[in-house]
Amino acid sequence: MLSTAKSLAVAIGLACAWSLPPAFAADAPRIDCAQATSTVEINFCADKDYQVADKALNDAYAKALADVRKRGGEKPYDAKSYEDAFRNAQRAWLAYRDAECKDLVAQEWSGGTGTTAAVLGCLTRKTAERTKELLDRGDNP
Repeated sequence: MLSTAKSLAVAIGLACAWSLPPAFAADAPRIDCAQATSTVEINFCADKDYQVADKALNDAYAKALADVRKRGGEKPYDAKSYEDAFRNAQRAWLAYRDAECKDLVAQEWSGGTGTTAAVLGCLTRKTAERTKELLDRGDNP
């Protein structure tokens, strides 16, 4: 329960930061992620890395799904059956990733100040690994 509340608080805080008026955002200091030292900076940079990884995953998934839809064959190896299996696998993977990172990693950190960065780091690593898996499938998912 506590990890969900913290995740929500971080999400709200980041959403507020991203919704700043352009004039204020231009005056805000830039965060150099290579030099991040405070918890806020580290969390900001970890979230930024995760957003990049998540976009790459979504792009790879869309490409792999398009490849799946080209598949021919008779049931149960036709495009529709393959797409259903592919979508089910992705949903199961997302559930695993989220349980591993948002639940288990958060428990390991016991809600300490490094929890958010650890959770985001886990999400980023697992997302990058899945992206590679999807890209490695090539035109034959």
